[in-house]
Amino acid sequence: MTGSIIIAVIAGMLCGYFVMPQNITDNLNTLSTISLNFLILSIGIDVGSNKSLIKNLKKSGFKIILIPACIILGSFAGGILTALIYNLSFKSSLSIASGFGWYSLSGILLTNLDGAQVGTTAFLTNVFRELIAVVLIPVVAVKLNHYTAIAPAGATSMDTTLPLIAKATTPEITVISFLNGVILSSLVPIFISFFYTLNW
Repeated sequence: MTGSIIIAVIAGMLCGYFVMPQNITDNLNTLSTISLNFLILSIGIDVGSNKSLIKNLKKSGFKIILIPACIILGSFAGGILTALIYNLSFKSSLSIASGFGWYSLSGILLTNLDGAQVGTTAFLTNVFRELIAVVLIPVVAVKLNHYTAIAPAGATSMDTTLPLIAKATTPEITVISFLNGVILSSLVPIFISFFYTLNW
């Protein structure tokens, strides 16, 4: 997965520099917007088609709200700290932090909103978050507790890191992990758009 991402980025850079004609690159913004809207639509369909989601939500109770709320607060705290250390605008750093590990959406969305530099930063930040999560999840599950093992995964706890969480924890935590990912994934475009509109 990570290897294919890196190859795709490098191939895209080479194509943009050597191959693609100017009339195509001028229309990439429109193409990426269409792809982004289709991606968000497909996530909505995926969530809506899961009939057992409400049952699992009731069964998990307050924990399902508390876990994503803590992940959101932790991500925003990291965004604010990064803004202070690197002298970035809070608007940009909080928008990047709002990706919650969903690198494909946050990268495209911020490229459209704020240009290629911020979009690339968001993409790489969230790719590294997922890679760090893969390393940390088994360690956190053993050293701390199973609920905490969901936190590094962020939005990816419903898809790419879910098998790892399932292996390191219990079936109950796996359900909560999936629901956590659904909540965070739904909030990514909302938070990115919200923070980007702020004049900080």
